[in-house]
Amino acid sequence: MSRRRFLQTTGSLSVAALAGLPRRAMAAPEAKIIETKIISQQPEYYHGWPTIARRANGELWVTWSGGRESHVCPFGQVLAMTSRDDGASWTYPRVLLDSATDDRDSGVLETAKGTLLVTTFTSLAYEPHLEKQAAFNELSSKGWTTAKMAPEQLAHWKACHARLSDAERKAELGQWLIRSTDGGKSWSTRLPTIVNSPHGPIQLRDGRLLYAGKQLWTDDKKIGVCESTDDGQTWRWLAEIPTRKGDAVVKGYHELHAVEANDGTIIAQIRNHNKANLGWTLQTESKDGGKTWSEPHPICYGLPSHLLKLRNGHLLMTYGHRRAPFGNQARVSADNGKTWGEAMIISGDGLGGDLGYPSTVELADGSLLTVWYEQMKKPSKAVLRQARWTLPS
Repeated sequence: MSRRRFLQTTGSLSVAALAGLPRRAMAAPEAKIIETKIISQQPEYYHGWPTIARRANGELWVTWSGGRESHVCPFGQVLAMTSRDDGASWTYPRVLLDSATDDRDSGVLETAKGTLLVTTFTSLAYEPHLEKQAAFNELSSKGWTTAKMAPEQLAHWKACHARLSDAERKAELGQWLIRSTDGGKSWSTRLPTIVNSPHGPIQLRDGRLLYAGKQLWTDDKKIGVCESTDDGQTWRWLAEIPTRKGDAVVKGYHELHAVEANDGTIIAQIRNHNKANLGWTLQTESKDGGKTWSEPHPICYGLPSHLLKLRNGHLLMTYGHRRAPFGNQARVSADNGKTWGEAMIISGDGLGGDLGYPSTVELADGSLLTVWYEQMKKPSKAVLRQARWTLPS
């Protein structure tokens, strides 16, 4: 079934305390939220799992899985919209990719050469629901949807499913990338990427592209990194990430993202569903360009994370928080990922766990723009929200 079938403070010492003086209560840092708003423009669709990127020319791109009926369905497409005014306004959505089955998640990156890369993966997670609904059972998916399908809705699902034979649907399963070398005007055909993760690959200082992720459709479903030395056209396996003692990878590790710190350390964070630190983000590091990795260790509750190096060299992680306060949070590292500060709330007004996957860019004025998906009361289907905010001074 879907890898999302689930779900449902640290303190710090003051300088005075470290000096042996009485401790003083220290308030957690607070992000200054400038504005929060819905940016999706198609309330008839369910929007899921976006990524935001800022191009060298300042243009913003957001890509996501759209055209959807629900969290799990056969209709997903990869959509995009752009902004040239730092997210004050967005263009109308454009379909970048629409395969004959469900296209889920979407990462976006502009490479050093100016190429736009958009990632996704294809899924048949909807099939168990279709089988159940053929007999008018509940479309449960552990709380994502509770209504029964009307006959016309069931017919819609069946028609979409019937576009391919059983063998053709299985052949469609994969991890994919599309490229644009003209600023998004035209796009390549799908290219295989070996691994997948919601926010896609990163660019390293040495020119390589590094993709930390999971092999979704192999028997062993390894997590690790692959690399590209030709601007994303081809990929090769580079290294497997080790498993923490007592953990299992297949059902336990998911949805990685990476960043390269100022000291050359590459940090990858992992969504963890193992019993130890269930629902937490784990972290692993590489000191040799991604060839070897440390054993994962826990960072904080919340998942999955997106990593960004700020202009001042600090690292920012943003992640979904699927218990009260439901929403999205952020932490900063000032020491190349060795330690992370306390949580800052970007949004905390969520209704429940069907939200998150935040990603963040730093704007020219130093403020931050975070985009995520969220199921709200109105509209009835999940939307894209964004927050413009600044770190504590």
